[in-house]
Amino acid sequence: MLNKWHDWLGMTKFDKSWHENDMADELREFEEEHSTIKKWSELSDVVYTYTRAQWSGHELSFPLKKWQFYLGIPYMYLKYTGRFLFYRHAGKKVGANKIIRCVRNPQKLYKIE
Repeated sequence: MLNKWHDWLGMTKFDKSWHENDMADELREFEEEHSTIKKWSELSDVVYTYTRAQWSGHELSFPLKKWQFYLGIPYMYLKYTGRFLFYRHAGKKVGANKIIRCVRNPQKLYKIE
């Protein structure tokens, strides 16, 4: 099911080192957060990054406990599906020639780069 969801999102697949760096960034943000809801949001980012790497064909170890992986999945689906649908709709509204495939937080522009 996760792979089908990633297929639908259609994000770019990168090499293993890109995914490892992305995982390190997301894990750091998770560890720095203290608010319960924001921590859950950051956990969903770690799960997303891990599952995206797996979908891209790279074997990475999940850096947290197994129960945390399962806790992060529901938030991940809602958060990233919502962003994807928002950007896709916004792209259609402005007449984009292709589907806009973006799921990153627009307040963190350094991640989009």
